[in-house]
Amino acid sequence: MKRPSVKTTRRSRSIKRVAAALILRRANSGEDERTASASTGDLSILICQRTRHQPFPLKWEFPGGKIEPGEQPRDALRRELDEELGIDATIGDEITRIQHTYSRGGTVELRFFVVNDFAGQIENRIFKDVRWVALQELPKFDFLEADAGLVEDIAAGRLLNIG
Repeated sequence: MKRPSVKTTRRSRSIKRVAAALILRRANSGEDERTASASTGDLSILICQRTRHQPFPLKWEFPGGKIEPGEQPRDALRRELDEELGIDATIGDEITRIQHTYSRGGTVELRFFVVNDFAGQIENRIFKDVRWVALQELPKFDFLEADAGLVEDIAAGRLLNIG
């Protein structure tokens, strides 16, 4: 008996695995004053703007990047922060994990880690802009679609329990 042929209309896509940093400091503090304990109203967070030449041009994001095959997420994030910002970060707890499929295709799994401490001065190596903003100000920036819910949760004080 002849088996019917099966056609697949959807291409199988792999999930891009990404580690990203929520780099925190006390608002209105100097570059070297990281936060160990503060209320979320006293915190600012580092955000980065993509260049015009990157996918999703000029969108804002949290620094980080692709987890290479065989690489541990914290190691990937430490490597990416060194490459992108020139810092040696102490990677803290994983805060949340988000899987998002973009309408034009492609699925990403984002793993977000807190970074309260790092060595070195932040140096913008690849972005259009890098800036510290108060947590409550995050929704004013045009973030990547995958980050939208996280941005709202951070701004509303629902995610980071620093204290």
